Amino acid sequence: MQAVLYVSHGSRVEETRSEAVACIEKAQAHVNVPLYKICYLEIASPNVADGVEELVQNGASEIAVVPVLLLSAGHYYKDLPEEIKHMQERFPSITFTYGKPLGVQDRLVDVLVDRIESTTTLQNSPLNLLLVGRGSRKPETKRDIESIANKLKSKTNASNVDVCYLAACGPTFQEGLETSLSRAGEGAIVVPYLWFTGLLIRSMQERIDELKAAGHSIEMTHYLQDHPGIVEALADRVKEALQNKESFPVLS
Repeated sequence: MQAVLYVSHGSRVEETRSEAVACIEKAQAHVNVPLYKICYLEIASPNVADGVEELVQNGASEIAVVPVLLLSAGHYYKDLPEEIKHMQERFPSITFTYGKPLGVQDRLVDVLVDRIESTTTLQNSPLNLLLVGRGSRKPETKRDIESIANKLKSKTNASNVDVCYLAACGPTFQEGLETSLSRAGEGAIVVPYLWFTGLLIRSMQERIDELKAAGHSIEMTHYLQDHPGIVEALADRVKEALQNKESFPVLS
């Protein structure tokens, strides 16, 4: 029996987990596989091992592992494959296949445009946008964020689209804010390329509130959450994983 294992990042913030579950279940509604489980890579429960075990107990013989991740980084290349390797050793009769993160897609850039247009102020040209990624030591993370920034500039009336990161690489969020606010224009809009709420979103909003209180023209858009474009993209990744007939690679 075919099953789907959704693997989200995990968070101590209950609202973050609730948002992840809501988005995944909206995507799952478009998938013709009734047996599925939502689990987390770290911090939250159930973990990957618990998720696989429950699916096997419920009759799964094939499990499509779908990473609920925006971009390819350490979790995709290392952490999750290591978890599944342990599960392969524990359940050698089960076939595991692996899906892809959402990656760089025009429809996801359209979600960002929609978030920008939904911002209540600072919509007059010229605008300065600051695209904020989570960050990673993997070089493709910066490449992907910069690609998204270029697409975003082509789809908006922004004079500038700067990029920054919250961890692991630079420029930092503070450096990005300083650059964006130093540019000529009507103000700055911070665009978080983050899927769900959490401590990072809260700390960003606190910093922006401080800047606004000091007289700066700056706003932050809503994060991606369960925008219809995100739900559609995740559902498509699940369908691709289900069509993948190559078994999950065993790490050496």
